[in-house]
Amino acid sequence: MAVRVGVVGVGMIGKEHLRRLQRLSGLCEVTAVSDADISAAQAMAVERPGVAVYPSGLDLIGARDVDAVLVTSKGSTHAEYVLAAIAARKPVFCEKPLATTQQDCQRIVDAEVACGRRLVQVGFMRRYDAAYQSLRKLVADGTIGRPLIFYSAHRNPSVPASYTSDMAIHDTAVHDIDVARWLLGDEVVGITVATPRRNSRGGTLRDPILIQMEMSEGAVANIEVSVNAAYGYDIRGEIVGETGVATLAESNPVVVKHNGNFCGHVPGDWRERFNPAFDREIEDWVRSVAGDSATGPSSWDGYAATVATGAALEAVTIRRRVSVTMAGRPNLYT
Repeated sequence: MAVRVGVVGVGMIGKEHLRRLQRLSGLCEVTAVSDADISAAQAMAVERPGVAVYPSGLDLIGARDVDAVLVTSKGSTHAEYVLAAIAARKPVFCEKPLATTQQDCQRIVDAEVACGRRLVQVGFMRRYDAAYQSLRKLVADGTIGRPLIFYSAHRNPSVPASYTSDMAIHDTAVHDIDVARWLLGDEVVGITVATPRRNSRGGTLRDPILIQMEMSEGAVANIEVSVNAAYGYDIRGEIVGETGVATLAESNPVVVKHNGNFCGHVPGDWRERFNPAFDREIEDWVRSVAGDSATGPSSWDGYAATVATGAALEAVTIRRRVSVTMAGRPNLYT
């Protein structure tokens, strides 16, 4: 039987995921939606006959016609909805962040451990990107020897006026932080943040920033976030190992040589660069729900990312290194 999915939050990301869920007809069906703006949820339901509109995310989670929940609401609401889904014993996909505080992330981890099974997947879609998966396999196979340094760059051509300096860490760099943990198979123990001369295109934004993370096994991860790079949406990554180097290739499939020059295309935004990864991520979640076996980024990954971003925000404020201390990882996530 198809998994009946309820979607909490029908903003930009919610609409994107609704489209992906519709493509998986036969595996799942969207049966319910809710949003803080009830008119937005109602408009979405009009386009999808048979989809029920619930007045709140909590009402949707408790509904009998919902087997699993996809949360794409405002970040500050995530903890409430994820905890409610765990209490209802319903699998839940939560876009990052899992929660906005370390304390709320810990509550989610504790609730899931008490439940005795993994119910939560967090939306770290880079783990589903083919290039990153190839990079991780090279590390796991020992092709370049033991990793020493991970370089990561996350460059946006521009950001909207609503973007704040802190978002460069908890909304943007969080992806690089998670993928560093995933690629290196290690946890962050210390963070330093440097702030170079500001890009004049960013106004008063603290942009760019450089984050250096010390990992527990001795490797170092350096993360550049530049959100007014102008030339395109550019994601870069390289691991320096003891016997070799592995680098993410350019995403364009061809290089053009013409009039004495050569060039390639740079993606315009995150959709163009990561849409295939988002597609695989949602399909993997639906299949894991149908198979009753969670496989994607876990509550622990959400917890670890939130702890690290919190430390980075402290480090950029006090302008010195901040130690990162995490609780012991429960056996459920090993």
